[in-house]
Amino acid sequence: MRHGNKVNNLGRKSAHRKAMLSNMASSLILHKRISTTVAKAKALRGYVEPLLTKSKTDTTHSRRIVFSYLQNKEIVTELFRDVAPKIADRTGGYTRIIRTGYRLGDNAEMCIIELVDFNEIYTNEKAKKTTRRSRRGGKAGSEETVAANEVEAKTEEVVEAIEEPTSSEEPPSSEEPTADTEPTTDTEPTTDEESTEEK
Repeated sequence: MRHGNKVNNLGRKSAHRKAMLSNMASSLILHKRISTTVAKAKALRGYVEPLLTKSKTDTTHSRRIVFSYLQNKEIVTELFRDVAPKIADRTGGYTRIIRTGYRLGDNAEMCIIELVDFNEIYTNEKAKKTTRRSRRGGKAGSEETVAANEVEAKTEEVVEAIEEPTSSEEPPSSEEPTADTEPTTDTEPTTDEESTEEK
């Protein structure tokens, strides 16, 4: 019976399970995103997030603790040098699980587990939302509305400055020959010259 046992054994002995989670955590840190089953991803999340929290304090002690779990010097260096600065402001929840459907062979539920701060699509959407302005009442004299009004005024001035030269230009004169009138204009000067020579 498994009363009160919250650990998912994943159908493996303890040594096999620890080695598998260590390898999956190394792959996640290296590639920032891996595809696996939902059960393994949930077990990996509980395994790797304490290591990510430990990497925020870059000391010899924390590096040795993380190395005891990952057993790979290059991955530990990658974690402390590249990943830790990006997750420094986050208090937890460093990973995201996105379900992708069911595997064809055994119908296992598949997913992608990724590091939240390394997904460029979601971070760009957040940046766009912060620049959006609302037309509602709100604070009348806030700095954002004043800055937005200044930007709008400058853009209107630039648009007017661009449009002024184009409007002052004269339209093309009708004296220039067009494709339809070329034959008639070519014959007319020759007749004038001939008439002047005859005189």
